[in-house]
Amino acid sequence: MFLKKVDGPRSVTLADGTVMSQADLPPAHTRRWVASRKAAVVRGVVYGLITQAEALNRYQISEEEFVEWVRAVTDHGEAALKATTLQKYRQL
Repeated sequence: MFLKKVDGPRSVTLADGTVMSQADLPPAHTRRWVASRKAAVVRGVVYGLITQAEALNRYQISEEEFVEWVRAVTDHGEAALKATTLQKYRQL
C-alpha cells in the first residue's frame, strides 16, 4: 500500500476514543459548509491533525470565521454551527 507523505500526523485519537484521519477532513475545494464539515475542521485543529494556519489556508476561511466556529462548538456543541439555528445561539 502506498501512503502519501503528509506534514503532521496521519491520524489522531479523539477524546471519545474514535480515530480521526486526514481523510476525515473535508476536501480543500469545499464551498458548501454544513455543520458536520465545520465541526470536522474544528476537531482536526483542536486535536492537532492540522494546524490552524493550514486550515485557514486550505479552506480559504478567515481567522475570525474559524474562531466563531470554535466558540460555537465550545459553548453550544455542533448544533450551533447550523445556519438554520444561527440566531438561537448568537451572542447579543
